Amino acid sequence: MPVFHRDHFHHEASLAVFAAAHKKEACCAAHSLAEVYSTLTRFPGKNRLSGDQALLMLGEIKQRCTLFALDADEYVAAIESAAASGIVGGTIYDVLLAHCALKANAETIFTWNLEDFRRLGPEVAKRVRTP
Repeated sequence: MPVFHRDHFHHEASLAVFAAAHKKEACCAAHSLAEVYSTLTRFPGKNRLSGDQALLMLGEIKQRCTLFALDADEYVAAIESAAASGIVGGTIYDVLLAHCALKANAETIFTWNLEDFRRLGPEVAKRVRTP
């Protein structure tokens, strides 16, 4: 969550990409809203946001990004492809994000987690980069 955490090592680079985002060309997986909310409301100590404060950050995401979601069949297909590729555990969430990016025909997938995303096949790997 570097965009919303000023003390994070990757804050400046992440914020620069986010600040330049425009709804017509930037997208986000709808599931990411839940992940952002979860992270912001469980930060340790003084960095933890209330639910209402987190909703303000989600509003910023919705203003800058078009949301994409998988339908039920796409969701199951993404999980099946992950299982067939030997992907287990929490990486399944990266699989779902990648499938949303492919559905949106995203040219670039910004992530600080390059290693896991590159494991998701050539169509994903060629699109990932850090902010």
